Amino acid sequence: MNTKMLRAEEAAEAAALLRRGEIVGMPTETVYGLGGDAGNADAVRAIFAAKGRPADNPLIVHIADLRDWAPLVTEIPPLAKALARRFWPGPLTMILPRTDKVPEITAGGLDTVGVRFPAHPVAQEMIRLAGVPIAAPSGNRSGSPSPTTAAHMLADMDGRIPAIVDGGSCLCGVESTVISFDNGSTVRVLRPGFVTPEQLQTVAPNVIVDEAVLAQLTPGTVVRSPGMKYKHYAPKAEVMIVEGDTRHFIAYLLRKQAEGVYALVFDSDMEACDKAGILAVPYGDTDEQCAAEFFARLRELDDRGAKAIYVRAPRTDGVGLAVYNRLIRAAGFRVLHAG
Repeated sequence: MNTKMLRAEEAAEAAALLRRGEIVGMPTETVYGLGGDAGNADAVRAIFAAKGRPADNPLIVHIADLRDWAPLVTEIPPLAKALARRFWPGPLTMILPRTDKVPEITAGGLDTVGVRFPAHPVAQEMIRLAGVPIAAPSGNRSGSPSPTTAAHMLADMDGRIPAIVDGGSCLCGVESTVISFDNGSTVRVLRPGFVTPEQLQTVAPNVIVDEAVLAQLTPGTVVRSPGMKYKHYAPKAEVMIVEGDTRHFIAYLLRKQAEGVYALVFDSDMEACDKAGILAVPYGDTDEQCAAEFFARLRELDDRGAKAIYVRAPRTDGVGLAVYNRLIRAAGFRVLHAG
């Protein structure tokens, strides 16, 4: 099977494939997704097979109209409705008890489902034309960096799926924020994203960041959100996080110089890296820039033949928390301290 690249104007062709139970590549504002009919167990099995994804890793279900939310969940708390009014369409996934319209395989064996209303116009059109909610995890082979362009997704999925719709580069560059509800007034962040804990606090009285966001889960732990349990987002190269200022970071890297060793740094670090003779690639200066470029730069370094990548650690608040969450999983929780 050859994977066909479709233009955004050909979304109807992709939607027809979805209606037939096929799986297709779909642009969103976060990352490219591998979409299939969320209510079709065979389509969902095909998603897991194409990705090589563990079956206990739940899928997020995407809708394109608020009316399509209610049939998927047994109840929508007032706080969830308030968050939907504030952040949907957008990069926020809410986990709620599921109805029988969501198959067990889609939910990763859980009694809950994560639902999201994406902001990308092409994603919305594909869902509307398909006429069904779409399960869509990131469109990469399981564990590798998420795709933020159609070309990234083709590199992972060529020959595995019939089509990918090219909707341009993703605006956010990291997957959606995933939250659950501990009670009527408390939101728990299970996976950080472009909707930050600080933003959630403008709507929710209490916001808790789950300890698993920055920590490794113990074996056998049941997870409620994608991206919590397994090693994720990793290139072929070994990734290490380095915490420290520019001067100490460069001093540390000079001791590690060897063939295939690269640094992934902030834009403002590049001049100092160049002067020191360190092979470096920038991934932005602001948290938002780093989020948008992180996965693309990991893929670029793979293409360059990198064997080891030392990454200047981002902040752990705001959107920086989302970047650090992906980075620490790509690094297998290896954090080094320079200085």
